[in-house]
Amino acid sequence: MAPPMRTIRTYNRTRGGISRRSLLAGMAALGALGAAGCSRVAAEGTVEGGNLLDRLRERGEVKVGIANEPPFGYIDDDGNPTGEAPSVAKVIFERLGIDKVTPVPVEFSALIPGLKAHQFDVVSAGMTINPPRCEQVLFADPDFLMLDAFIVAPGNPHNIKTYEDIAEQGLTMATGQAYAQIGYAEANGIPSSKVLILPDQVAGLDAVAQGRVDAFAGTNVTVTGVTEGSNRAEASEPFQPMVDGEPALGAGGFAFRLSEQNLRDAFNEELHAIKESGELLETVRPFGFTEAEMTDLTAEELCR
Repeated sequence: MAPPMRTIRTYNRTRGGISRRSLLAGMAALGALGAAGCSRVAAEGTVEGGNLLDRLRERGEVKVGIANEPPFGYIDDDGNPTGEAPSVAKVIFERLGIDKVTPVPVEFSALIPGLKAHQFDVVSAGMTINPPRCEQVLFADPDFLMLDAFIVAPGNPHNIKTYEDIAEQGLTMATGQAYAQIGYAEANGIPSSKVLILPDQVAGLDAVAQGRVDAFAGTNVTVTGVTEGSNRAEASEPFQPMVDGEPALGAGGFAFRLSEQNLRDAFNEELHAIKESGELLETVRPFGFTEAEMTDLTAEELCR
């Protein structure tokens, strides 16, 4: 799987985000409130059962962290959470006795810190499950498995099909903030000086269309969605990224604090029920997901 994310040239998100200073201040305050509201706080890195599920049922509301990234999770025109992950969250939390799902939009790189600081209860953003992240949060089993693709110029003039093609030709690529694709690029020999970090796939399409980069790397459904109907750029064929000779499985799921294993387990039980019934596929189909993205992989396998 992809190595831990490194800091590479970044551009600040201006849509649906908040400043780093405000975010850190808010996290500190919310973290203190979260600690004060519990009889005790689990030591860092400790996995415990927790009673968050009971508290969410009493409150009748769950706060989910999203990154405003279509089609995984974003805010619609009415201010409601939508996308693949929030839609799955609504189905599962209703089954768990929690009717209201409230979105908390942050930058993708702030999702795990925000979760740990009690800014929200669950990460609902289609986050790729990999070992470095598994050290920080508890993942439910994945609700999708995704190949990668590139946004490229019309006609794909450099014939970019894999990360190796970019490395071998000395091309420049972009990807999103804290995306797993940063690690894939590094593992395939693309130097950091050739990787531009952008807020999202929309900025990626603009960068490709303007000739600032040769490709933008993301998941197949992300790339396909943003390029559909565009005459400025197109999607490459989907492909399986490789890291150290092994497939880097782009399976994503919901993340929970290490101290809330009971909530994660209850969520997992309902997730498996809607997988088996076919309700999961019907829930995510409107966002471009198909039978090809369904998976029986487990978080335990991916965390290894």
